[in-house]
Formats: sequence, C-alpha cells, structure tokens
Amino acid sequence: MPDQENFLLRYLREFLKKDSAGGILLLIAAVLALISANSPIQDLYGKLLNIPVEVRIGALEIAKPLVLWINDGLMAIFFLLIGLELKKELVEGELSRPKNIVLPAIAALGGMILPGIIYAVINWNNPVTLEGWAIPTATDIAFALGILSLFGKRVPTSLKILLVSLAIMDDMGAIIIIAVFYTSGLSVFSLAIASACLLFLAWLNFQNVRKITPYLLIGIILWVAVLKSGVHATLAGVLLAFFIPLKKANKDNSSPLINLEHDLRNSVTFFIMPIFAFFNAGVSVQGLSLNSLLEPVPLGIILGLFFGKQIGVFLFSFIAVKLGLARLPSNINWQQVYGLACICGVGFTMSLFIGSLAFEQGGTAANLMNDRIGILVGSSLSAVIGYFYLDRVLPKAK
Repeated sequence: MPDQENFLLRYLREFLKKDSAGGILLLIAAVLALISANSPIQDLYGKLLNIPVEVRIGALEIAKPLVLWINDGLMAIFFLLIGLELKKELVEGELSRPKNIVLPAIAALGGMILPGIIYAVINWNNPVTLEGWAIPTATDIAFALGILSLFGKRVPTSLKILLVSLAIMDDMGAIIIIAVFYTSGLSVFSLAIASACLLFLAWLNFQNVRKITPYLLIGIILWVAVLKSGVHATLAGVLLAFFIPLKKANKDNSSPLINLEHDLRNSVTFFIMPIFAFFNAGVSVQGLSLNSLLEPVPLGIILGLFFGKQIGVFLFSFIAVKLGLARLPSNINWQQVYGLACICGVGFTMSLFIGSLAFEQGGTAANLMNDRIGILVGSSLSAVIGYFYLDRVLPKAK
C-alpha cells in the first residue's frame, strides 16, 4: 500500500510539471460542470452557484452569489497574474524589443477584429445579443499552450514564443475591451478612492518599498473600490500588477514581481481557473438540437472562434510580413503559423468571462446558456482541428 501511495504521489508530481497540466485540469473541470448540469444533481449544482455570500464591515456591504464572488474575486487574482506577466514581458522580456512586438500585436488585432465583426453581423438586429460581440475575440492561453505542449520537442521554440506573445497581446486587448465596453453606472466616490489607492501604490514605488505586503493590502482596498465603482473589479488586479516592483534593489535581493508571479502561478493554474471553469461551463443540453447551434448567439460565437480567429490571426500576420512591417520568426513556416492561428480559436476561460459580463446585466438566462454552448463548440472545433493540422505540419519526432 505505501508503495502504491508513493507511486501515485510521484505520478501526480510529474503530471503537475507538464505544460499541458493546466489545460487538462480546465478540461476536466468543464466536463464535470457539464455532467453536473445534465444529471440528477443539476438542482444542487444550480443552488451551489447561487449560494448567497455576504461581507459587511460597518456601512460597507458586499453581497453576491458564490458564482459572482468567483468571477469578480478569484478572477481578479487571475488578472493580477496576467498583469505581472505583461509587465515583465514589456520591461525585460520578448516584448521589450520593439521588433518582437509588431507581429504578435498585429496578429492579435486581427484575431480580435474579425471574430467581433462576424458575431456583430449575425446579431446586428438584436441590441441585447449584440452586447456579446467581444466573446469570440478571446484566446485561452492555458488551453492553447496545453495543445502545443502535446507535441513536445516537435514545436520550434520560436513558434511557442510567438503564441505566448500573441496571447499576452490578446489579453491586453481583452482588458481594454472590458474597461471600455463593460463598464456602467460609474460611482465618482468609489473612483476617487481607487485613484487614491493608485497614488499610494505609486508612492510605495517612489519610496522603493520592496516588501509585497503593503502592495497587497492596498490592492484589496483598490479591488473593493473598483468593485463599487462600476468598472469591473478584475481590472484592479491588472492595475495593481503594474505597481509591483520588477527590478532587484541589489544583487542579493530578488524581484518582488517575479516572486509574486511564482507564488501565484500554481494557485491560478491548478485552482482558480478550474474553479472558474466548473462554476461557469455548466450548460444543460436537454432539448439541444442542431437548430440550437444556429441561434444568433451560439452561431456568432462558433463562427467567430473557429473561422474568425484563424483567418484573422493568419491573414493579419501574412499581410504584416508581406508589407515589411514585421518578419516571420526563424525556424517556422506559414503552415505552422496557420496551425497556431487555429488553436487561437480556443477561447474558453476568457470567452466565458466576457460572456458573463455581456449578459449578466441586460441579458437573459437563455443568452447565458447560448453563449456557453457556442464557446464550448467553437473552442472544441478549434482545438481538434488545430491539433490534427499541427500534427501534420510540425517536424516529425526523431
């Protein structure tokens, strides 16, 4: 028995070290959500999502169902990690050199514009469903990298760097979309408190404060202020990230940003994102038919993710290179770039998140269900086609 336990622990450790582990856990969480929503425990699953959770300190009150605590709270930590990665890449990583920014930036732009247009055209006559235009513009970096990691050493390093850079630019675009298009009912008082928090964070930077605790404490206040302001609370995570010091004070000190990124990565990958997927991917397939997929919301998302993403990413990349605006990285060809563009259509986590923003206010329960159907189908098609196409065009294993 002890030998069996040791074997299981070794297997678990080896699994968690794999680049594909995060994507696999996301898939498991999504499958469990679908089973829960289509089994005898569907009522229990629904009640779990809507458990009321309330925090009150004096006159300050935050009362939300559990699913919104996850979407507004845990996902703020996810966006904090995105912000940390973005700052590191822009300051000293691949994106710190202007020539390395152009291709992924243009590719990401194409991968956002074309899916958004496709969805908007299909939903143009319905102002409620049109709110979901940004759902197919997102790429799920965990799933996309997970698919790429399945090919092991067959994947050229430059192709993986291009995907990571493109996904980071895509995340930046998603952050801007959320801030600009999914903000309503602004509270001047709350925005003033949030601004004061940002000034205090800037002062901590100016004073060269290296300890992470003061930043996190101010970050919590910032999150509450942004939550109450009408701007989506997850943006507090991105704002906080840009004030976390990156450079080392001296040779003996480590970087606060890199330390925090390291501490957060496993929690986000193996806990927060699977929890988010479990609470948001549950959709009932009872009564689902081919006609259900032809409804404007799921059809717009499916076509946007599957066709819009791959065409937009590839076409904009090709035009940028042919016009001399960017250059194709060494050791990769256009066939491999097209395969990369296909897996960019896996929008899962970010698409679910944007869908909840688009329809939680003025939308209906039917819209929320329809967008999940479209996301699951569009992402699955992109993943499967992208995998088999890359398997054909990547160098064969020796």
